[in-house]
Amino acid sequence: MHKATLTILDEHRSLAAVLHGLRYLARNAVKRGATLDFRLLEAMVAYIEGFPEACHHPKEDAYLFRLLRLHAPDAAPTLDELAAQHRDGKNRLAHLGRALAEYRECVEIPVPVDADALSNSGWGRIRCLTAAAAFLDSVESYATFHWKHMRIEEDVVLPLAEKTFSAADWAEMDAAFSSHQDPLHGAGTNGGDFRALFTRIVNLAPAPIGLGPALDAADGDTTTLELLRSGRFGQDEGAAGRA
Repeated sequence: MHKATLTILDEHRSLAAVLHGLRYLARNAVKRGATLDFRLLEAMVAYIEGFPEACHHPKEDAYLFRLLRLHAPDAAPTLDELAAQHRDGKNRLAHLGRALAEYRECVEIPVPVDADALSNSGWGRIRCLTAAAAFLDSVESYATFHWKHMRIEEDVVLPLAEKTFSAADWAEMDAAFSSHQDPLHGAGTNGGDFRALFTRIVNLAPAPIGLGPALDAADGDTTTLELLRSGRFGQDEGAAGRA
């Protein structure tokens, strides 16, 4: 595989780890009553907004998809769909951010009510249950959306690029995707914060991504289980060496 392909796979692997960590924490809190670390959740959302959405996806559009349109015109419908998903991803992430903020406000700042109306505890419980359900739904939807998106890129787009790109194309791709570094690996002004985030994610994520408990198909996420066990998201010798 070429360097740019391995970089894209590594970045998919990082995003998959963040999405799993986000989903694990949300499920644990909403379904099992665990205490939520809102700062950790907000850091995860900030990472997705600051790197995959702001850097990774625009470069795929500008280089990978553009060059592939030149060499494989028949792939245009797939590339159009993926580009539209990049645009839609920003809206989905904004919705997730709002759901997280509303859930945090519900938990940390209960809304006072008149004594003649519902009791504070009753009103707070109803409000928090509603906010919790909305937050979990948003997390599940966003994670599933991105896992399916990355799967198309890895099963269809990247193999086609490996087959059709010229040496000049790969030189352009390699230069573009080597001009940045995934902040989970320590680059950028918030490198220290993201390194701490990465440590937390590694402790949550299942193998082959991290050190957390193995995923169970009975948990209702067979797609994620299949993706992680299949070794996708950069699980080859070159990617693993840089992780």
